[in-house]
Amino acid sequence: MEELTQHPLPETKPKRPNLLTVLCILTFIGSGMNMLSSLIIAGFYDTFIEVVQVFAEKFKLPGIDSLLEANPRYFLFSGLFYAGALVGALLMFRLKKAGFHVYTIFQILLILSPMYFMHLSGPSIPDIIFSGTFILLYSTNLKFMV
Repeated sequence: MEELTQHPLPETKPKRPNLLTVLCILTFIGSGMNMLSSLIIAGFYDTFIEVVQVFAEKFKLPGIDSLLEANPRYFLFSGLFYAGALVGALLMFRLKKAGFHVYTIFQILLILSPMYFMHLSGPSIPDIIFSGTFILLYSTNLKFMV
């Protein structure tokens, strides 16, 4: 009689859903660019203020005055919060559930930080909608993460 040998099945990596891949790539682009710009503005704050003042006088753009009220710490913390969101997205890209929680915490901090640093009365509705949509879409992929 022939001896039956058991061969272990090859381990298969879980497949990342396409939606999760797209969301992570969009987060890498958006949060990465925002992180860099925030940190650059924090580093060159005086030059940034001069440029904003010229734009404010020349183009009368709505909301640009709020940038003049922000201090360099706002941009520094924004850069750090965007870096945190990037870490969360990277973890989710690697199918780690903890990344969702990291990403969500830093998105909430990004929504609330203008209220603290610029003394606004409430959060930005577009920021809530945009961040909320991403958090909701990421949450639909939690079942694929460990």
